[in-house]
Amino acid sequence: MHEYKQFYINGEWVDPAVPHDFDVIDPATEEVCGVISLGSEADVDKAVAAAKAAFETFSQTSRDERVALLEKIGSVYKSRIADIAEAIRVEMGAPKALANVAQAFSGYGHIMEAARVLKEYSFEEQVGEHRIVKEPIGVCGLITPWNWPMNQVACKVAPAIAVGCTMVLKPSEVAPLSSVIFAEIMHEAGVPAGVFNMVNGDGPTVGTALSKHPDVDMMSFTGSTRAGALVAQNAAPTVKRVTQELGGKSPNIILDDVDLESAITQGVQVMFQNTGQSCNAPSRMLVPRAMLADAEAIASQVAAGVVMGPTEDDATNMGPVVSKVQWDKIQGLINKGIEEGARLVCGGPGLPDGIEKGYYVKPTVFSDVTNDMTIAREEIFGPVLAMIPYDTEEEAIRIANDTVYGLAGYVAGTDIERARKVAAKIRAGNVHINGGWAGAAIPFGGFKQSGNGREWGAHGFTDYVEIKAIEGYGAA
Repeated sequence: MHEYKQFYINGEWVDPAVPHDFDVIDPATEEVCGVISLGSEADVDKAVAAAKAAFETFSQTSRDERVALLEKIGSVYKSRIADIAEAIRVEMGAPKALANVAQAFSGYGHIMEAARVLKEYSFEEQVGEHRIVKEPIGVCGLITPWNWPMNQVACKVAPAIAVGCTMVLKPSEVAPLSSVIFAEIMHEAGVPAGVFNMVNGDGPTVGTALSKHPDVDMMSFTGSTRAGALVAQNAAPTVKRVTQELGGKSPNIILDDVDLESAITQGVQVMFQNTGQSCNAPSRMLVPRAMLADAEAIASQVAAGVVMGPTEDDATNMGPVVSKVQWDKIQGLINKGIEEGARLVCGGPGLPDGIEKGYYVKPTVFSDVTNDMTIAREEIFGPVLAMIPYDTEEEAIRIANDTVYGLAGYVAGTDIERARKVAAKIRAGNVHINGGWAGAAIPFGGFKQSGNGREWGAHGFTDYVEIKAIEGYGAA
């Protein structure tokens, strides 16, 4: 068990103003795997003051200096990959293979992508005799979730550093262990004191203090739509910029010309990745009515192939959900699906057979779901797939867009031109055709209540800069 009761502020590990121990639970064993301290408003004030002081000098560093710093962070991060993966395995129950590859390496990818983008990024533009410049926005408050801890930490921290901002990070108190290692990486890489600060804590205390703080210039939040709305409300009196990457209920339209076995298999596997705990998971599968029975059989077969067990076991490909709170919520929604008349194809309530401990959820598939059912409207954030039959392509698009969310969409079909036309009609920030996935270079973010702003790649720099027009600057 690890004890990480200090915060990283102004280049040092410091004790909290008021100790407040909090147990971190390994969801696979239900045992304590770490202890942190939850911060207070006083800790936030100290961290913000350090970031504000550091901004005066760090904002004036050169592009080359910041490229070198990011590359050094990347180098140190890579050397700690095994430690990060192990932390993620125990803090959120990610299977060993997922923790080592997708989870841990996603952070490295965002750091190195930011370094690459920075080398060619344009901070100035000449318009006649006038100059338009991009300047760092200032002190950034960063609130990150537990489901992809390093992905979300790195995709906020890296662009902030790239453009010359300073920051205070509040990682999720549910899965904070990997973020402590990230702070150690920042220190070892020589990030100047005060540029990066980390205060552990909960949303109502530390998150609110950051959001309301008059010396924080922007807030970047990833989490639930409900919590994102609270961040925006708390930030409103100080008129700071707020960017949000929030919930999703993403549609996966299976067109009638598709290779059904391939498309259903891929769709179910993506849905079940990370135990369904991804905001862009394809949780609503729209299937031509005539193909529904065959699709159900394929989905059931994929679910039967899921291996749940100890997260350190190489054979395990699905871990538990992150907490008892999440497990209870998911169980309630599975029961709601049954109550509302959805047909249970496989899975269902309760622990999987042979598992007596841990927050494991049966890989569950519902069919004959209508889009007004609770399981089609609410983000479940677990391995629960809703299969919705449709009769026409137009109906499928209408159902796909009939949601308050708009983070991602998926289209599967053999006729690529047809698939492109359908993708163009989906109101979402990211649409994947036939499993296409571009990685860290492509902007990520949503429409509607899935948020605002974009992360990843060059577009991820935008939220961290202010635009200044210098008129009468003179010809270039």
